[in-house]
Amino acid sequence: MTSGDVTGAPPQIDVVRGNPTDVELAALIAVVSEAYAREEESATATECGRRSPWEISSRSLRRPLRRELGWRNFTA
Repeated sequence: MTSGDVTGAPPQIDVVRGNPTDVELAALIAVVSEAYAREEESATATECGRRSPWEISSRSLRRPLRRELGWRNFTA
């Protein structure tokens, strides 16, 4: 099955091994479509309010800790 199609075209299924029946393909499409619909519903992010200038700039105020250095290699 290929993804990334925003136009709403039906999915393309390529059988690479075996010989599934029409019933088996229909069951596969039903299960995958339902799983995709549930994932799409739960994957939508809620919009949060605007971030303040402090929140935007505070990320770069400190460097990440380098735990492998230990206390003896502490530098300011």
